[in-house]
Amino acid sequence: MMSMTCHSLEGRAVLDLVACGCSSNALLDRSSVRNYTKASSKGICRGYGARQLVCGRRDRIRCGVSSMKTAETPVPKKTAETLLNSVSGVSQSFPQVLDLNKESRRPVSLTNLFEVVADDLLTLNQNLQSIVGAENPVLMSAAEQIFGAGGKRMRPALVFLVSRATSEIVGLKELTMEHRRLAEIIEMIHTASLIHDDVLDESDMRRGKETVHQMFGTRVAVLAGDFMFAQSSWYLANLENLQVIKLISQVIKDFASGEIKQASSLFDCDVELEEYLIKSYYKTASLIAASTKGAAIFSGVDSYIAEKMYDYGKNLGLSFQVVDDILDFTQSAEQLGKPAGTDLAKGNLTAPVIFALEKEPRLRDIIESEFSDTGSLDEAIRLVKVCGGIEQAQELAKEKAHLAIQNLECLPKSAFRLALEDMVMFNLQRID
Repeated sequence: MMSMTCHSLEGRAVLDLVACGCSSNALLDRSSVRNYTKASSKGICRGYGARQLVCGRRDRIRCGVSSMKTAETPVPKKTAETLLNSVSGVSQSFPQVLDLNKESRRPVSLTNLFEVVADDLLTLNQNLQSIVGAENPVLMSAAEQIFGAGGKRMRPALVFLVSRATSEIVGLKELTMEHRRLAEIIEMIHTASLIHDDVLDESDMRRGKETVHQMFGTRVAVLAGDFMFAQSSWYLANLENLQVIKLISQVIKDFASGEIKQASSLFDCDVELEEYLIKSYYKTASLIAASTKGAAIFSGVDSYIAEKMYDYGKNLGLSFQVVDDILDFTQSAEQLGKPAGTDLAKGNLTAPVIFALEKEPRLRDIIESEFSDTGSLDEAIRLVKVCGGIEQAQELAKEKAHLAIQNLECLPKSAFRLALEDMVMFNLQRID
């Protein structure tokens, strides 16, 4: 079963989610969660715990999610001010949108990107299934299904790239056991979240293959995800670094917060861009940001560089999510590995839709009808495209990408920093 409790934190209403092996969309009653959230947090969405999203307008909206640390780990004043200025439009030199033709040094492919950490990734792939554990053959089969479904291993690759880029600063010649274990933990957490996401979204396909719950049933899928979260937490605790334990543990909490925010705003045409970005941070960018900062911490670099690596992961993660949401409208079902327009069909309004809603009143009527008329979903997708929603979302993705590139300036020039920059460009090339 799943329970929700509400408590107050710094004057904000907060939902805590406790999951224990339950299943299906019945876990969350959409209308009740939506009504609760609107009643208690409309306008309060700027904070969850100590996180804050700041928006400003300068010709067009520029938004970003920034991580404001708790009292236990205060952010240096200079860093906090820089973060706030960079996303609020206060800065007089807000970053310009990336020009792919000017910035890209060569065609970027995943093979090129991961070449400098290919041996690290090979070792990771060999270790993943043994790390999950062989106690239960059904759980192992479920893990093999998702691990073998063509994943890009982007998150552990980022761990290795940041680990090696920051190790050079302090003179480390080789990665530590902690670096390698962190990459494995991150991939396990990501995999567990995918299994649970597919259950909540009732998705039958993932990367062109049947999902775990489609093959083994909802109960096994939920238990497999729970098991992998628990196993990753055990390995995380054994790293015996309290700072990293807190960092990664917050990610698991963020996943639940993101699902609640999504469930509370389905088919809600009043959802704002900043709310979308907070949800995207919870569901995507939080894990990437924690991965890159955790890698820097284990390298032993100073807190300024560790925070810059966190910002890099955050901005890359937000850009990555916006690009994914664009592709949901622009790619075919064969390319996506799932039907096009899936998010919109389920009422999950992403950046292209939010931008299009500002210009086309008819789109609101279609969405609020929950696509009850034949052909209404196709018409909604057409309106998103013709109203400029795709183009505005592309600009948003490029702005976040530019910030990610800037965050890498604290690193010495190396093949690893170049690969981190190319990761940003590779993401943008998916919509070029």
